[in-house]
Amino acid sequence: MRLSHSLCLVVLFLGTIGAAEAKTINTEAVNLRVETLKSVFSHPWGITELPDGDLLITERNGKLKRLTPNGLVVSILGTPKNVFQEGQGGLLDIALAPDFATSQRLYLSYAAVDEQGQAGTEVMMATLSKDVLIDNRVIFKALPKRGGGRHFGSRLLVTSNHLYITLGDRGQRNRAQFADDHLGALVRLNLDGTVPKSNPFTKVDDKRAEVFSFGHRNIQGIALDNNGTRIWAHEHGPQGGDELNVILAGENYGWPTITYGVNYGLGTQIGEGTSHPGMRQPVYYWDPSIAPSGMTMVNSQQFPMWNGDLLLGSLKFGLLVRLELENGQVTHEERMLEGQFGRIRDVIQARDGSLLILTDRRNGSVLRVTPLSE
Repeated sequence: MRLSHSLCLVVLFLGTIGAAEAKTINTEAVNLRVETLKSVFSHPWGITELPDGDLLITERNGKLKRLTPNGLVVSILGTPKNVFQEGQGGLLDIALAPDFATSQRLYLSYAAVDEQGQAGTEVMMATLSKDVLIDNRVIFKALPKRGGGRHFGSRLLVTSNHLYITLGDRGQRNRAQFADDHLGALVRLNLDGTVPKSNPFTKVDDKRAEVFSFGHRNIQGIALDNNGTRIWAHEHGPQGGDELNVILAGENYGWPTITYGVNYGLGTQIGEGTSHPGMRQPVYYWDPSIAPSGMTMVNSQQFPMWNGDLLLGSLKFGLLVRLELENGQVTHEERMLEGQFGRIRDVIQARDGSLLILTDRRNGSVLRVTPLSE
């Protein structure tokens, strides 16, 4: 039996965003106003904006919250029951279907546990109806499931026709080289959860048809460029060697045969070194690691000086990182906000052109970034 809206609505906090705390941050091209909208979220992981300006925010503890422009925080009911809350697991990313304004359909990714206590990334498609998720359907399960709480991915990218799901190797590093399961892969589905006939391995017997690319360690950022033709993704390396890649169908991105990182604590080589025939080189890499998370490409009237640049968060140093691009290459890196707001888990561009940032902590924040008025 469906609960009435009045019973399902859970109001957690009522405040006024207009009275939010703000800081001024100096950067190379523009001074920023960084406004703390709310700091009541338990290790928030993913954020998206609804057409009416409300924000949906996932928490690793399995809860989904809605934040309104006037500061109201509401719990959304109907989230998955089998969320695995251990290590890097939990309720992870959220994305809206292209026709959300009419269908109210969205996607959630999360670490899910089975009856044997094994865990893996899953994706649920659901309809948002008066602060309740209904018509819930699991459209993807990363297999095989494994024990432990490492490397679930998982970012979601929705394009006009496809859903991209980023995954990790679940600590089983050698599995990333085979593409006969989902470990260490990036998956592409149709928006209804079926497999596109144009996927690179649909007619390859020893590969999974859902796999779009493989040889990844743990992808936690993905973005479509402003002309809709190129997909960018970044992934965590081991000790050193976080990577930024352009994703191409059927390509092998090398992990763990090649990497610019080394074994934790030992400094010893992993695999064959940094190159191997037939394996893609990163467009850019970080050494030491910055632990990147979340990513968007700027296309904003508020930040015209940054249009076409990639912005991503850093968990390790609490950074907002800006990457200038030219002809598919990184030509400059700027590091902003270092340590001032804590671990940055996600960054998106709002419909008004401002930037929205999530910080990863027990009382995690939603920050709004705008240019500072003269």
